Amino acid sequence: AGTMLDKAVLVESLLVFGVVLSVHAVVWDRFSWCALALALQAFYAQFKWDQLLQQGGAVFQFRGAANSGLLPASMVIPLLGVVMKERCRAAGIVYFERFGVVVASTGMLLALFLSVLAVGITKPVPTNTCILTGVAGSVIIYTMKHSLTVSEVIEVLEVLLIFVYLSMILLYLLPRCFTPGEALLVLGGVSFVLNQLIKRSLNVVEGRGDPIDFFLLVAVVGVVLLGLFFTVLFTFMDSGTWISSMFFHMMTAVLGLGVIMPWLYRLIHRNPLFWLLQFLFQTQTRLYLLVYWTFLAASACGVVFYQNAKRSSESKKHQASTITRKYFHFIVVATYVPGLIYDRQLLYVAAVLCLAVFVFLEYVRYFRIKPFGQTLRHLLSLFLDERDSGPLILTHIYLLLGMSLPVWLFPRSCAPKGTLPGAGALVPYSGVLAVGVGDTIASVFGSTMGEIKWPGTKKTFEGTMTAIFAQIIAVALILIFDSSVNLNSSYAWILASVSLVSLLEAYTTQIDNLLLPLYLQIMLMA
Repeated sequence: AGTMLDKAVLVESLLVFGVVLSVHAVVWDRFSWCALALALQAFYAQFKWDQLLQQGGAVFQFRGAANSGLLPASMVIPLLGVVMKERCRAAGIVYFERFGVVVASTGMLLALFLSVLAVGITKPVPTNTCILTGVAGSVIIYTMKHSLTVSEVIEVLEVLLIFVYLSMILLYLLPRCFTPGEALLVLGGVSFVLNQLIKRSLNVVEGRGDPIDFFLLVAVVGVVLLGLFFTVLFTFMDSGTWISSMFFHMMTAVLGLGVIMPWLYRLIHRNPLFWLLQFLFQTQTRLYLLVYWTFLAASACGVVFYQNAKRSSESKKHQASTITRKYFHFIVVATYVPGLIYDRQLLYVAAVLCLAVFVFLEYVRYFRIKPFGQTLRHLLSLFLDERDSGPLILTHIYLLLGMSLPVWLFPRSCAPKGTLPGAGALVPYSGVLAVGVGDTIASVFGSTMGEIKWPGTKKTFEGTMTAIFAQIIAVALILIFDSSVNLNSSYAWILASVSLVSLLEAYTTQIDNLLLPLYLQIMLMA
């Protein structure tokens, strides 16, 4: 199995290199050269992590049954920053161009930090990997020295600091939930958000920034803080009793109303609840969308309860089939597409709220808080798949994140008339395309009709082909229904990026819900 896995990792790395090279060819400045050096170095460090994971020499417990995935994850944040910078430079907005630069250098530093860590833990010191990491690091730091101002350097270092703290705490408290690559992605994102929030809270300028962005920042940070607080608390208390569950609800209310609400009020200068209500019921279409989404959510719950009843009647350990799990993908696509076409802002806020609710429910389930914890545990144990070996169930959160990250990261102020020119108009749709359409159809067709396996994986040739085909059809449908998308002859680029991402889906062992939309977004923005 080792050689086959190595082959799969090699192909995965090749695909990531393809993405990096195509972005490099489009952007072609010193940052993309840095990205290239970083990718080379991550490719070597990845083998070191894999060795460590197999020998059990890594400091923390990571998710088993998957390779470390350092290369794909470490390339996401720098590439995002680079293409954002390029887009905003084309639109001529300096503030966001600097922002892109900061994102890129932050991502590079975080990835570099992880690979240095890997090189440091490996016991016989790997000389050639050390040399490569050193060279890449010096290139990156030299570039940063020449292109960042002092405040930006300080900001990058702040993010690095927060990242180190968070990774220590979370990887210690939650073993076997992440691979190193996913830990890099999730924790890097969280620490970046935290840093942004602190920075913007310290200098509140009237009218600077959208209320929606603050909403996202505060929601993410509040949820993370809540989780940290309760994890520390329930290590000293038994969490299953009535007293502690009362305490949990009380503390949630206190944190929500006493910390998060005033903070939001200070940031947007309005009452957050009134603002939210006014925002949700602003126009007619928003009401229709909300009703439609409520109906969809009800149907999703219906599917869960139906499956559960079926399981109890069969009375044996009944795992939900792949098809059943993909029902939810269909529901999610049905949720996102009308929102994307009619009202992006509403979708943004709804996704933020949904994320907060999901994470909160995850806490309730994990700590077995009294009224609903046990039943939630029972219901969700049905839909587990092999990637959720840790104590947390994260796949549904990853699905939500993968769908909404393209909407959240879309640089609205850099886009004239709300859409980017050419293939960039498809950027908000990249989550729907990569996960909703591509992944779903690949797994359905591959598991039912697949004959020819890709070398070294369980995924099939037919699945990937149908996925590419379905994504092309979906692009055509989007063109028909959404009049604001205007592709003007960049079809070859779209085809290339879609097929690259689908191939990556076949070869990666990381959580694809998170990785694929980001890569598709990078390819489409470039």
